[in-house]
Amino acid sequence: MTTTSHVVALLAFPFRPFFLLTGIYGVVTVAAWMSHLLGGIPLPVGWSSMHWHSHEMLFGLATAAIAGFLLTAMCNWTGAQPLKNWGLLGLIGVWIAGRVAMWTASWWPLGVVAVVDLLFLPLMAVYVLRVLLQHGNKRNLVLAGILILLSLANLMMHLGFIRHDMVWLNFGQLAAFNLIAIMMIIIGGRIIPLFTVNWLRNHGGRPEAVKTFGAVDRVAMIAAVLLIPADFFPTIPWLAGVTALVAAAAVLVRLAGWSGWQARREPLLWILHLGYAWIVLALLLKSAAAFNLVTATAWQHALGVGGMGTLILGIMTRVALGHTGRPLALPAFATIIYISITAAAIARVTTALQFVDYRLGLILAATGWAMAFGIFIVIYWPILSRPRADGRPG
Repeated sequence: MTTTSHVVALLAFPFRPFFLLTGIYGVVTVAAWMSHLLGGIPLPVGWSSMHWHSHEMLFGLATAAIAGFLLTAMCNWTGAQPLKNWGLLGLIGVWIAGRVAMWTASWWPLGVVAVVDLLFLPLMAVYVLRVLLQHGNKRNLVLAGILILLSLANLMMHLGFIRHDMVWLNFGQLAAFNLIAIMMIIIGGRIIPLFTVNWLRNHGGRPEAVKTFGAVDRVAMIAAVLLIPADFFPTIPWLAGVTALVAAAAVLVRLAGWSGWQARREPLLWILHLGYAWIVLALLLKSAAAFNLVTATAWQHALGVGGMGTLILGIMTRVALGHTGRPLALPAFATIIYISITAAAIARVTTALQFVDYRLGLILAATGWAMAFGIFIVIYWPILSRPRADGRPG
C-alpha cells in the first residue's frame, strides 16, 4: 500500500488521525515528564512545570481524544458528512501548533503561547455547534457547551501562567478536571449500557439485566455540574466534599445498574465499565480530600490516569474497529493495553495515597501508561491508517 493511500485513509474520518495522535502524545508527554521529574532533564516550558504537565494531559492529550470521538460520533447522531481531508488537516494543524507552543513556552512571549494554544477548542466548539444546529440535534448541544467551558478553563490556566498566579492555574485545572469528568459521565452513560445490552442480546445473555434510572442519572449530572462552582469556594471545603460524595453515589448506582459483570467475557466491554468505576473512586477520593483525609493528587490521578486513561483507551480500541469495518473483537495481545493502563492507575493512586514509595510508584505508573499507549500505537496503526476492511468509504 502506497504512502498516498495511507494519507488518504488517515484523513477520511476524524477518529483516525486524532486517535493516533492521542496514542503518540500519551507516550511522549509521560516520557518527557518522567525525564524531567526523575532525571532532572530541563524542559523549555517556562515556569511551573507541574502545571504544564497537568495542562498537557488535560488540554493536549484529552482534547485530541475528545476530538477523535466527538467529531466521529456526531456523524452518527446527525447523518452529517465527516470533517475530512483539508478541513481535518487544518484542525490537526491547530492542535499540533498548540502543542509546539506549550513545549517551547519559554522561547516566546506567554501571550503568544496562549493565543496559539487557545485556538483549538473554540474552533472545534464552533464546528460542532454548526453541525448540530444545522441538523436540529439539540440533545447533544451540551457537549458543545462543555467544549466552550473547557476553552474558558484553558484561558484561566494561561492567565495563571502569564500572571504567575497559582490561584488562576488551580481554578483552571480544577474546572478542566470537572468538565472532563462531566463529559465522561455523559458519554459513558450513553454508550456503556447500550453496548452492554447489544452484546448480551447477541451472545445469549440477559439484556434486561441492564437497568437505567432516570432520576439517578439526573442526580449524577446535577451533582457533577455543581462541583464546578463548589471548587471556586476553597474556604468552604465541605461544599465540594458533600457534592462529590453525592455524585459518587449516583454514578455508582448507575454503574451497578448496567450489570457489567454480565459481559465480563468481553474485554471491549469490561474495560468501559472499569473506566467508569474509576470515576466513582475519583469522586470518593475528591470528597475525602475536601475533609483532609487524603491528598488532592489522589483523586486527580484516579480521574486522570484511571478514569480518563482507561476510558480513552477503551473507547479508541472499540471505535477504531467498528468504524473501519472490522469485527468487534479485540486484536491479539491488545488486552495488554487494558492490563497496563489499569496497573498504571493503581500504581499512581496508591503512590498519591503514600502506600507506595514515591519514586518506585512513579516509575511503575509511567511504565504502565507508556506501555498502554505504545502498544495501542503498534497494534492500531495499521487499522487506523488503512482503508476500511469492508471496502466502504470512511
